[in-house]
Amino acid sequence: MSAQGLLSGRYELGERLGSGGMSNVYQAIDRILERTVAVKILAEHLSDDERFVARFRREALAVAKLIHPNIVQVYDTGVDEGRHYIVMEFVEGRSGAQILQRQGPLDAERAAEVGAQACAGLDYAHRRGIIHRDVKPGNLMVVGGPVGGGEMTVKLTDFGIARAMEQTRITQVGSVVGTAAYLAPEQVRGEEATPATDVYALGVVLYQFLTGRLPYEGSTLAELAVRQQNERPLPPTTYNSEVSETLGAAVLRALEGDPSRRYASADELAGGLRRGLEGEDVTLPLTEGSTPTQVLGGETATRHLDRTAQTEYRPAEPRRQAPRAAAPQAPATAPRGHGAFSRFVRFVLALVALVLIAAAVASVVIVTTDKAAGVKVTEVAGDTVDQVVEDLKDLVRKNTE
Repeated sequence: MSAQGLLSGRYELGERLGSGGMSNVYQAIDRILERTVAVKILAEHLSDDERFVARFRREALAVAKLIHPNIVQVYDTGVDEGRHYIVMEFVEGRSGAQILQRQGPLDAERAAEVGAQACAGLDYAHRRGIIHRDVKPGNLMVVGGPVGGGEMTVKLTDFGIARAMEQTRITQVGSVVGTAAYLAPEQVRGEEATPATDVYALGVVLYQFLTGRLPYEGSTLAELAVRQQNERPLPPTTYNSEVSETLGAAVLRALEGDPSRRYASADELAGGLRRGLEGEDVTLPLTEGSTPTQVLGGETATRHLDRTAQTEYRPAEPRRQAPRAAAPQAPATAPRGHGAFSRFVRFVLALVALVLIAAAVASVVIVTTDKAAGVKVTEVAGDTVDQVVEDLKDLVRKNTE
């Protein structure tokens, strides 16, 4: 960067718009095209890593091909006196993080609209093979609406940087890129990012916009992972009674820990938000005979639903417990062993059995005593001891059947 505040003799730096551990962002003037731009200058410790710089430039060039109204466009990238930078579209608005900090949660309709526009940008990028990997309030720029008046426009920024960071050696071994609270469970496990991971992250953002708090909170990545594994977020209406149950359910579906139970794409999430806002139930229906882990008739939800299927999506019927099988009706006459009289008979027989057993035991004692006295042991009350025991068993068996 030259002493005159110019980058590459073209971009005249002005007010610093923001800063972080990775970069500083400045408002600047493009002297050639005579327009206001935003310039992100990478931090020195990143600029000194050649492998990171190479990846970053490659990702920046890929993102520069994304031209969509809901994505902050990348115009240029370069290096000046060892400082690597990217030149982007200047967005005069507030980030989602600033909105949450200054005014708190959004109303349900506004939050759903922010989510739908963010989904449009994500879906466009996903269809071109680019995953954001770091969706969070700070990377959502909101222009107009309650912030600046007029029609609201939402723009996603910082595509590509997360991927470059993810692959460089400057991160600690085993670390995961991105703000921990917005990472999908599979990212926490170190798995490859997919469109479903961006859907999850946007679900976290929407939960924040509706409630002013995170669905899961933890001081460490490990604690967050444990909570994601063992807990389910409370419905947004728990913290904000103005949020309908159906809209809350639409957001919770984006937060499913199992990617196959989330929306199959960002476009489907946008549709779910719209239908949820209109009062339609968008929770995954359970087909007859299915279990809670089976969806859409046993197929995973990762398949894309066509437009017709989305249009014809019907609210899930209220879940009712399956009717229990009717208990067999008792016959008109109670079977043997039932009723007060039968219980009395069985009681008497049990007493008789006990008496006979006691007699048998006494007989054994007597026989043993007689044997010791030299008396011949052959019968007890006309039968052997073994026969008495067998007779007792028969008596009990016959009267308890």
